Amino acid sequence: MAIESRNPYNNEVVKTFQEETDNQVFDKIELAETTYREWKTTNFTHRKELMLKTAVLLRDRKEQYANLMTLEMGKAKREAIGEIEKCALACDYYAENAEKFLSNKKLDVPEGEAYVAHDPIGIVLAIMPWNFPFWQVFRFLAPNLMAGNVGLLKHASNVPQCALAIEEVLVDAGFPKGCFQTLLISSSKVNMILDDERVKAATLTGSEGAGSKVAERAGKNLKKTVLELGGSDPFIVLKDADIEKAAKTGTKARMINNGQSCIAAKRFILEESIADEFLEIFKSEFENIKVGDPSSDEFDYGSMAREDLAEELEEQVNKSVKKGAKILIGGKRDKAFFEPTILTDVKAGMPAYEEELFGPVAIVLIAKDEQHAIELANDSRFGLGGSLWSKDLDKAKKLVREVESGAVYINKLMASHPAVPFGGVKMSGYGRELSEMGIKEFVNQKTVWID
Repeated sequence: MAIESRNPYNNEVVKTFQEETDNQVFDKIELAETTYREWKTTNFTHRKELMLKTAVLLRDRKEQYANLMTLEMGKAKREAIGEIEKCALACDYYAENAEKFLSNKKLDVPEGEAYVAHDPIGIVLAIMPWNFPFWQVFRFLAPNLMAGNVGLLKHASNVPQCALAIEEVLVDAGFPKGCFQTLLISSSKVNMILDDERVKAATLTGSEGAGSKVAERAGKNLKKTVLELGGSDPFIVLKDADIEKAAKTGTKARMINNGQSCIAAKRFILEESIADEFLEIFKSEFENIKVGDPSSDEFDYGSMAREDLAEELEEQVNKSVKKGAKILIGGKRDKAFFEPTILTDVKAGMPAYEEELFGPVAIVLIAKDEQHAIELANDSRFGLGGSLWSKDLDKAKKLVREVESGAVYINKLMASHPAVPFGGVKMSGYGRELSEMGIKEFVNQKTVWID
């Protein structure tokens, strides 16, 4: 099977790779296992040195790696550069904090001395998506390599050059080759890897379907998983909010990565008394978005990552319109390009209400009051992120506790950061990435009690 690197801007095949054979995969697993036995014995000072070097190389090569993202999945160049800088930040963060996070935790016991030690577990398989082809991987690899684990990457099939570049930068920084390896394989080989006793755990960022399959196979083998799945994040605007700031931030929140983000704001829940005011500003901001060549600074966004993804989004919008939704702006597709779109009059039973719309489409829901806004926010099978806008912070702090989500930001754009735990509830998955919580997901938290 051929793995293609295809430019979504012009649909041209840039490069083709052959899928690795079963034997080649097993050879990489064996190299990972051999490397792990040595890597787990290294000290934090050595790991830190290599991780800081990785951050330096990422910043030095940010133009090169940003161009790869633009080429393979159509990410706007300015956002691609920002993604590389964020990866470097994660490397710095875990280089500086891993030893502290994984130090022995003293326990209060009735006699003797007791503590929790944190030991690495071995090979962790990472199954990663195309939408943030560097960041999704680095938020896995930085904490896990610092913890003493090693990684195998099964990346999305449309970003093979990004996947190989990640392995390249780590080797160039001085990490042993077996610490982190890219597998150029299709999804059909994932079960074979999960069945291998040398592979101890798996983390996946992707769809509900992919997540459930990986969790099922890993569960059969009694292996731990962390899943970060879809999202349909609410952006709740109450009547006492700063409406202009909320509308302008909401545009960025919906359009980040051309709307192809799990934590992009997707459902704009507005108290009815301020809905018209918000939508007037919101529509104006959408009208000013420039779509074109993602490699050019003249444009804000390019095409979606693949034409089939744009077709799927178009179908969701059209079905919703047939059921009564109205297009306030946009709604048209040209190959992989999809206009920035706002849908109003969205109701239960429509794809726009029930499903995740993974692209530049904002869904508007009108709430009678703040409690109704919370009910609408929770009327979703997803629970990844969200934000709530109000000038009354005491009230906002109480209301966010009612939102069924892994994270809710107040008067702030929802975004991931190395220092903040990231993950969801309900059908958005389980487990946490990033922060101290993330580095402890794949370690043996071993209890030691001394008489």
